[in-house]
Amino acid sequence: MKRMVCRYLPATIIAAVALTTMAVGESPQEDVIRSTSSLPPGGLGAAIELGRELVHNTSRHPLTAAYVGAALNCTSCHLDDGTHPEAATFVGVAAAYPAWSPREGRVITLEDRVLNCFMRSENGVRPPNGGEASVAISAYITWLSEGAPIKMNPNRPLGPNAVKPLQIDPQPADPTRGADLYETHCAYCHAEDGAGSDDGPPVWGERSYNRGAGLSQNAKLASWLRVAMPLDDPTLTDREALDIAAYVNSHDRPGFVLEEHLGPLPEADVVD
Repeated sequence: MKRMVCRYLPATIIAAVALTTMAVGESPQEDVIRSTSSLPPGGLGAAIELGRELVHNTSRHPLTAAYVGAALNCTSCHLDDGTHPEAATFVGVAAAYPAWSPREGRVITLEDRVLNCFMRSENGVRPPNGGEASVAISAYITWLSEGAPIKMNPNRPLGPNAVKPLQIDPQPADPTRGADLYETHCAYCHAEDGAGSDDGPPVWGERSYNRGAGLSQNAKLASWLRVAMPLDDPTLTDREALDIAAYVNSHDRPGFVLEEHLGPLPEADVVD
């Protein structure tokens, strides 16, 4: 059976990355090189570089490991440390905040959004608001958003380059067909039992994202798969991506109880 070999992100720091910037509602206009040489001087530049390191090594870095319950890093979903132009890019994200969050019923900041990902997508606990880790990650995302016009999002906490939704009805997803597609396109990197490997993170089970994460919804996972997988060769159709998503999300994964993920913050600071 055909196997799609995927390349997982290297552990070394990427010295320079090519980004695509996009004005709100427009198509990509120009390529901008972001490199360590373009970092601001002093403490701000150091914080940005720390944020990039935390995005790359979230589950292993001493500042964030204690807050992560999954074998996942931010870059597991935000590919290429958030610089991939389509797969949940960070480019332009900071310009959308503060933004309205329907799930929480309140306006949230970029830092709030970062911390919520620890609770849900990382199946961990929320780090301290204003702590070194959350500030550094927010600084990195903001650096990647330089030049984007500020346009706060009144509808949902997403940036202007968010993953586009599927153009098909997600209801008739077929997990049985998805199992065959997973074997062909995904198992090489993520293992037949979904537990992951050296080439890809776990996609179900206790070390994957929990049921509070956006990717636990078939339509959202499929939208991401459509533009991101197989890695470096995203060739899935909408229907194939949806069927794989249904198969992946049909397996067991951690549940989500808000009170168990709040970490050091009082419950009053976060609304479910």
